[in-house]
Amino acid sequence: MKQELLDTKFMGEAITEARKASLAGEVPVGAVVVLGDEIIARAYNCKESDGDPTAHAEILAIREAARHVGAWRLSGATIYVTLEPCPMCAGAIVQARLDRLVYGAADPKTGAAGTIFDIPRDLRLNHWVNVTGGVMSEEAGALLEEFFANRL
Repeated sequence: MKQELLDTKFMGEAITEARKASLAGEVPVGAVVVLGDEIIARAYNCKESDGDPTAHAEILAIREAARHVGAWRLSGATIYVTLEPCPMCAGAIVQARLDRLVYGAADPKTGAAGTIFDIPRDLRLNHWVNVTGGVMSEEAGALLEEFFANRL
């Protein structure tokens, strides 16, 4: 299957996770980690429900993926996330040695994968991540817009 089709397929799974977050009253961000053609981890934001400022979808998915493979290095894996990662999550993606990051909507306020910062591709770091942005960005962005519009 072409990479573009795979990216759309797995981003669809991340969007499913983001919908779960919204239903739980969380900011609708979802993530899945894929190794080969298998989803090895999935998560959504749980900051409010967990009372944990680090409970972002990416962090939770990376933790689950590391448990799945039995190691902290996730070489060969791709993380799909509906919103461009913040600096904390971008740093975790680098630390986990993920090969690829695919995100949906850009984050003009805290985006750290090319919008405000570019942590995954910063040549000063010891690992670089291939980044693809904008996959299903309209769908991912619409979830966020709807969530925040309903909170006013």
